[in-house]
Amino acid sequence: MQERLQWIKLQPDAWCHWGAVRGGLEGHELVRQRYPKAQVFVYESAPRLRTAAMQALRKPAWAPSRWLAPARHFQAPPDAAVQMLWANMALHLSAQPMELLAQWQRALATDGFLMFSCLGPDTARELRELYRSLGWPVSGHDFTDMHDWGDMLVQAGFAEPVMDMERIVLTFDSPQRLLQELRSLGRNLHPARFAGLRGRDWQRSLDQALAKHLARPEHDGRLALTFEVIYGHALKPAPRLPVSAQSSVSLDEMRAALARSKNMPRKS
Repeated sequence: MQERLQWIKLQPDAWCHWGAVRGGLEGHELVRQRYPKAQVFVYESAPRLRTAAMQALRKPAWAPSRWLAPARHFQAPPDAAVQMLWANMALHLSAQPMELLAQWQRALATDGFLMFSCLGPDTARELRELYRSLGWPVSGHDFTDMHDWGDMLVQAGFAEPVMDMERIVLTFDSPQRLLQELRSLGRNLHPARFAGLRGRDWQRSLDQALAKHLARPEHDGRLALTFEVIYGHALKPAPRLPVSAQSSVSLDEMRAALARSKNMPRKS
C-alpha cells in the first residue's frame, strides 16, 4: 500500500490511520515519513488497542522530536478533517461494512482519498475445504469480492475506485502457529458459526486435521494456507448540488461550488 502512494499527487495536510495496531505500526511509520509535515489521527475502536497505539507511537514529553513533529491525535477525525484515510486489513473485520465506508467518507475532505486493503474470497480456502470435508460448521464468513467492493465504494459516495488483488501462500511450522495467525487477522462473522465454547478434545482433533491435510511436500511438510489480499483506493468527489423545481442549498455548499468554479480552467 505504501508503494502505491508514489502515484498519488495530493500531499495531505492531515491523514488518519484507521486501526493502526492491527494494520501495522511499521506501515504507519513509512506513511509518516512520506508525509512528515502532516497531522495524524490514529483511531482504534477498542480501548486496549488505543492504549497499545499510544504506547507505541506517542513520543516522550522530553523528546525534541515531539516538539517539532506535527500533531498526532489518538481519536477519530472530525468530518472532512483529513485528505487521506489509511485502513490496512480493517474492512473485512466489520459486520456492517457500508456503515464503515460511510464513516470514512465523512472523515475525508473533498478531493481526499481512501487507501485500504482487506482479505478476499480465496483467503483460507484450504481451511474451508477441510471443514466442509469433515462435516464441521463453517470456519468463517465469506469475504467480499474486489469488484463488489468497487460497487460498494460508489454506493457509499466515493468516486473512481481502483481495485487490485494478489494471492499469497503463507506456511507454518505447526497448527498452533497457524491458528495464532488467523486469530490476529480476523474473526468469524458467519451467522451459522458454532455458538458454544470448544473443549480440549475438539482442539486436539482440529490440530490433527490441520497437520494432516494442510501439510505440503513442496513446502517441506509445512502447513500452507492461501491469502487473497485486496487493495483499493478511491476519491471523495465534490458533492453535487441538488437540482429540482425548487432546490435548497446551504451557504457552505454554495461557497464551495463558487470556489470550485473559480479554479476551473476557462475555454479560450
